[in-house]
Parts: sequence; structure tokens; C-alpha cells
Amino acid sequence: MRKIALVFPGQGSQYTGMGKAFYEQYAIAKETFEEADEALGFGLTSLCFEGPEEQLRRTEFTQPAILAHSVAAYRAYMQEVGIKPHFMAGHSLGEITALTCSGAIPFADAIRIVNKRGQFMQEAVTIGTGAMSAISNVSAIEVERVCRETSTEQELVAVSNYNSPSQTVIAGHVAAVEAAEQKLKGLGAQPIRLKVSAPFHCPLMNTAAFQLEQELLQRAFSDPKTSVIANYNALPYAGANRIVQALTLQMTEPIQWHATMQFLKNQGVNVLVELGPGAVLRNLMKKTFPSIYSYSYDKEEDRAGLNELLSSDKLEYPCFVSRCLAIAVCTRNHNWNEEEYQTGVIAPYRRIQSMLAEVEQNGQKPTLEQKHDALRMLQSVFAAKKAPLDEQEERFAQLFEETNTRRELFDEVPVIQARQS
Repeated sequence: MRKIALVFPGQGSQYTGMGKAFYEQYAIAKETFEEADEALGFGLTSLCFEGPEEQLRRTEFTQPAILAHSVAAYRAYMQEVGIKPHFMAGHSLGEITALTCSGAIPFADAIRIVNKRGQFMQEAVTIGTGAMSAISNVSAIEVERVCRETSTEQELVAVSNYNSPSQTVIAGHVAAVEAAEQKLKGLGAQPIRLKVSAPFHCPLMNTAAFQLEQELLQRAFSDPKTSVIANYNALPYAGANRIVQALTLQMTEPIQWHATMQFLKNQGVNVLVELGPGAVLRNLMKKTFPSIYSYSYDKEEDRAGLNELLSSDKLEYPCFVSRCLAIAVCTRNHNWNEEEYQTGVIAPYRRIQSMLAEVEQNGQKPTLEQKHDALRMLQSVFAAKKAPLDEQEERFAQLFEETNTRRELFDEVPVIQARQS
């Protein structure tokens, strides 16, 4: 079966011309960029499409630009593909994008928040004071050790991103980062200095974190409609009341991206789609867990590959009718009236079992009406077995989730209507 995660990139993925293809191809994407312009009061769209690149790299512009592109891509994905994800996650700034696309943060608010977030982060450290470096070919444990040995009260360096088993990012004062790079080179590491204007996700962002917290406390948030993974602990949000804390901690704590990828893998995710500029997160997942089908929606060839995968039988969901039969069998019986059991369980079960066998023998798939019949059988079994209502609802949720079936197609079924009201 398909289990999809949507992921959103962070700062560094931007490029001049980003989002233009979506803007021209999808009306919903055009509306997204226009909404961003209106929320900010300046031409973010023209900055994304035309630059200048130097301005696009400025943090207070970079962050809303990436968020706008990512949300436009998400809306285009939902219009074009329409498959609701099981999980969402975002790298740094991308976590705010994930919360936005999950319905937790209104888009206009999110654009304004990240614009200010960028300002706070840039103002926290004087330009030229801080640096970041991606360290490859040594373990995260070695990087942590070197950072501890190198840091002083005056010159700090710390891990800022656990990106993958082969890449750890460090951040801090320029001199401390340089010293750590030299020590790590002696261990066989390959440091690459990142083109960023400030050292993110380390204690040097304490002032920015406080300012962001005050900004977030003025906003109203909703519970995410899709499970969103937080950066600081690589676990799903428990609800809207955790948003301020998580986004504040994320400013000074390292990004747990490798742990996030591991969590998605452990949850059975087998399709990952990156929504936003570039393909950094797609590439990290491909390298770390090559068994997961990973795509960047920003790449035309990847969109074609995703559509091909989803239209194939490589990741088919279980048959709706067969799952109804399986759930009927494994539901515990609380009724020992033999006549009621025969009428409410045995007879309808055998009828649907025979129907499915005939359908499969003809090489067909169950029709919507046959799915309705199977669901009515399941209701009959629940009633005859006197299954508690909370167990029934849990079973129904399991059925629709496992088979990727839209529950609203069955609104006329009395029991489900009763549970939804």
C-alpha cells in the first residue's frame, strides 16, 4: 500500500525563477503568490521570479519566498495528485510550511511570521560574525566531540543539523567554526562552508528565539489536520498548544532531520514528495533510505515519475471488500444468540465472500456499489456481535485508512452517519 509523506525544504534551496512554472501552469499557484504579495505589502513574486539574487538571499526575503513557493507547490500537488499524505515534515523553515499546509497556521500569517523570523535571525548576529559548515565523512559523534573541545565562552561552535548519517552541520562564531573544521579535516572529514548570512539553530540564536516566541504568542493556531513532525525531537505534534514551544526551540536546538527520516521509515512511509524549490530533501532520503520512492515536485521529470508510480500497481492498497471481510472475522463477538449470529454474521459474510470470489475470478475490481454492500455487511456483523461503538469507529477508521478510501463516499450508511454527527 502507499504511505506518503510530504516534506518542505528550508533556507538555502532558493534560486532565481523559483515557482514561476507553477505560477504559469496552475491558477491556484498564481493565487498563492498573489496572496503572499498582499500579506507582505511588497512584490515577493517578482523577487522569486526575477531576483536580484543578492536580495533573494537575504534571510527576511528568502524565508517567505521559499514558504510561498512550497505552499504553491503543495496546492498544485493536491489539485493534480490529490492524495492526502500520512505525514508532513519540514527542514527548519520548512516546519512552518508543513504546519501551514496541515491547516495549523493560516497562510497569510505564516508569510508574515517567517518574514519577521528572518529579520530576527539576521539581527541576532552581526553579519560576518557567524558561519555554518556541512561536515561529511565523519560520524555525528565525532563532530559533537570536536565542537565540545573547540567551544569557549567567547567563541562558540555547536551541531546545528543532523541531516543524515554522512552529513552533520555545525554553526557558531567564525573563528570557532574554522577551528572545528581544521580538527575535523584531521579526522578525514570534508567540510563545506555554507553560503548563509547567520549561524542558525545554535545558541547564538537565543535573542531571535525570544523575539519569535513573542511574535508567535500573538497568533492563533489550530490542530494540524495531518500529522506534522517537529524538528527538535523528530516526533509528531500533539496539538496546536505545542506550536509556539516547538518553533521556539527549533531556533536554538539542532534540526533532527535524520531522526525525522528514520521516523517516517519506521512508520511505513514508502513514498516521499518534496514540495518547494530544489531537491535537497529528496536527495537526502534517496541516499539514506533508497527503498523509499522519493521525488521533488519542483522537477518536471520527478512529477512524471511520481504520476507513473501512483498509476502503477507497485504500491496498490488492499482491496476494500477483502478488508471488510477480514475485519468482520477479527471483531470480537459479544452476542451468544445463535440465531442472531447466523442471520447477522454468517449469512451476510458468506454472501460478500462469494461476491468477491466471483469478481476476482473475472479479473475485475469491486465496484462502488459492491463496496457499499461489503460495508453494510460489516455493519451487520458489528450489530450482531454487539461490538461497542468506539470499537466500531476504530475499525471503520482502520478500514478507510488502510485502503485509502474516501469516507465521504459512504455518507448514506446509517452507522457512520450516527458516529459522525
